[in-house]
Amino acid sequence: MNKIISITFFLILLSVYSCNNQKKNIIQVDPNSNNIENTLLENIKQFKDSFLLKENLIQFYRDGANYKTAISNVNEYIKHDSINPRLWNMKAVLHFENGDTIESIQSFEKEMQLMSNTTDTIALATLYAETKNKKALAIADALLENYKQNFQKQAWFIKGLYYSYVANKTEAIVYFDKCISLDYTFMEAYREKAIALYDKKQYNNAISVLNKAVTIQNGFDEGYFYLGKCYEKIEDHEKAREAYQKAILYNADYEEAKKALKKLMMQQ
Repeated sequence: MNKIISITFFLILLSVYSCNNQKKNIIQVDPNSNNIENTLLENIKQFKDSFLLKENLIQFYRDGANYKTAISNVNEYIKHDSINPRLWNMKAVLHFENGDTIESIQSFEKEMQLMSNTTDTIALATLYAETKNKKALAIADALLENYKQNFQKQAWFIKGLYYSYVANKTEAIVYFDKCISLDYTFMEAYREKAIALYDKKQYNNAISVLNKAVTIQNGFDEGYFYLGKCYEKIEDHEKAREAYQKAILYNADYEEAKKALKKLMMQQ
């Protein structure tokens, strides 16, 4: 069962960076300009010390999925300001979105050497879990020991992800259940539990988990997508089709759901 790279706590990091993705912090550029890129580059030449302008330029490339250029620019800025944790944070996110988990982890680790905070620690632990690195468990244990009141749910989720990625699905489910017991609206825990059940070929149990999730949050597009995958496995093609269609209804850009629906329709 293919997993979508949308890990919950890495998304926390994206909300921190997003090249600060808060529009109020972004200097406005005339949207009717013939060349926004040149406008930004000229502004940077004029105001060389403006970090915000540089962020705007990186965000411009990122919005256009031009990760090669965005990363190249960040690397150039790092040459002149290698102890700026923000730049390493930006580089980590860009590499992650560009599918380079290893580079993302290395950039993340560098950022944390310069300035560590709990949010970034959680995001790094998530990446460790994804790459089957036992450091994920160590970070989760540290969170439980030092920040249990505020981050217990996140710590259980990290442990669940780690065990899921190392193919110990039974242990993973235990931790996802702990997450859900703490927060019944934790959609990602439902999703990951369902994936673990799917991998154990317990399709009906996975369907039960996902149906509960989409009942709690009707617009949970990933829940519908994985429902479609499960229904396909039990050969209920009508319900699979409906599930994929709902996933696309709630997320018109859900390419994986579109491909699954197209493939299903071609088989009928």
